[in-house]
Amino acid sequence: MPETNLMLKIISLCKRRGIIYQSSEIYGGIGGFYDYGPIGVELKNNIKKAWWEDMVWKRGDVVGLDASIIMHPLVWKASGHIDSFTDPLAECKNCHLRFRADHLIKKLKDSGKLDEHGIFTEEEVKDMESVFQKIKCPECGGPFVPPRKFNLMFKTSVGPVEEEGAMAYLRPETAQGIFVDYRNVLDTARVKIPFGIAQIGKAFRNEITPGNFIFRTREFEQMEIEYFVKPGTDEKFYQDWIKWRLDWYLGLGIRKENIKIREHEKDELAHYAKACVDVEYKFPFGWSELEGIANRTDFDLKQHQKFSGKDLGYFDENEKTVYIPYVIEPSAGVDRTLIAVIVDAYSEEEVEGVKGKETRVVLKLHKRLAPIKVAVLPLLSNRQELVDKAKEIYHLLQNYFVCQYDETGSIGRRYRRMDEVGTIISVTCDFQTLEDNTVTLRDRDSMKQIRVEIQKLKDIIQKILEEEEFLKLGKLVK
Repeated sequence: MPETNLMLKIISLCKRRGIIYQSSEIYGGIGGFYDYGPIGVELKNNIKKAWWEDMVWKRGDVVGLDASIIMHPLVWKASGHIDSFTDPLAECKNCHLRFRADHLIKKLKDSGKLDEHGIFTEEEVKDMESVFQKIKCPECGGPFVPPRKFNLMFKTSVGPVEEEGAMAYLRPETAQGIFVDYRNVLDTARVKIPFGIAQIGKAFRNEITPGNFIFRTREFEQMEIEYFVKPGTDEKFYQDWIKWRLDWYLGLGIRKENIKIREHEKDELAHYAKACVDVEYKFPFGWSELEGIANRTDFDLKQHQKFSGKDLGYFDENEKTVYIPYVIEPSAGVDRTLIAVIVDAYSEEEVEGVKGKETRVVLKLHKRLAPIKVAVLPLLSNRQELVDKAKEIYHLLQNYFVCQYDETGSIGRRYRRMDEVGTIISVTCDFQTLEDNTVTLRDRDSMKQIRVEIQKLKDIIQKILEEEEFLKLGKLVK
């Protein structure tokens, strides 16, 4: 399947099955913003829950935080965001379309079209102003205004009067909330270095050119840890976190061939970083960043100590010394993880249908992530007692699993709907159910079916979700 075609199919599936919608769609939409539908919000919550369980609950050295989105403006002065959180913006003089300059140069270079405007050496390509004097707008062929720096932070105001003293920003990352609360956590949570502070939350960046569906948006959600360590031990913990984070994605069913670690070159490193890698995923539009893991040294805490005047040193009781900790930062995107697990789980299979061969679309999501665990599907019938029995089973299972009840359309069509959103088990009630209190369980991946007693249904579904072999849990239906 061509990669671009795959992405279009996934975007269509997301809209059709209530996973992701364009924000404000009835008004024509707004670029770089998306809403998560009934299925999408369950998948998104499951990703965040899996991350929180594995990164916080199952570790003894990481605690949680939920910092506010709007912070004191000096936070962003100290962090460098006000002065340097910029992208190069190129605007066409004719059509006034705007492009991120470095991305446009890379796109032209990769496609071999850059040299159509003249031969550019590596040094010339680094000089954006000279490049944009020669190249033309890819949309209308017009000339460009020289690129200028564009700050990515959204501005807002605090209080009833819009004045300079009330100016604030929507946070462009969740990390700074952790740094400014570092001392509070240290004083109240009885933690000792090495320890981490974890946070899941929204961030906002006024991207020049959002794109690739939910990969690059203006409002997004991060899953981030700042892990504080003693200077000199940072390289060991940096390597540990690279392994831990890669293993986490593989543990959620991401195929090994679709994920890799890419180390940043020296000229790519942020000014504060000693080292950084990207966990990259093979999206339909190419290898791109899923998560960044950086050794941020002591830059952030030193900056906030300088600007706030507060002591952010750590007293080591064993060595009787005081130092500013180094920080290892694994920072993952919730939205990027969501689209990666959908891409990885997406499968098209040729199966036997009522009218012969047909294509089955199925999301083979990891059981921890599947939005719906169990679907209850009564056989279509005019017998009310069959519907009543199915609803009784549905209400029973609702106490233990995320369930959905569906009595619309043929049983085959309902199976296909459940396959497309990754529902793990479908429970079918039929006339035999009324006779012997048994139901049919259908497995999403194999489509095999077993017959089980209703009184054992909850325990059997639990075993299926815990990876016990499906066919050993009931009588095979042929």
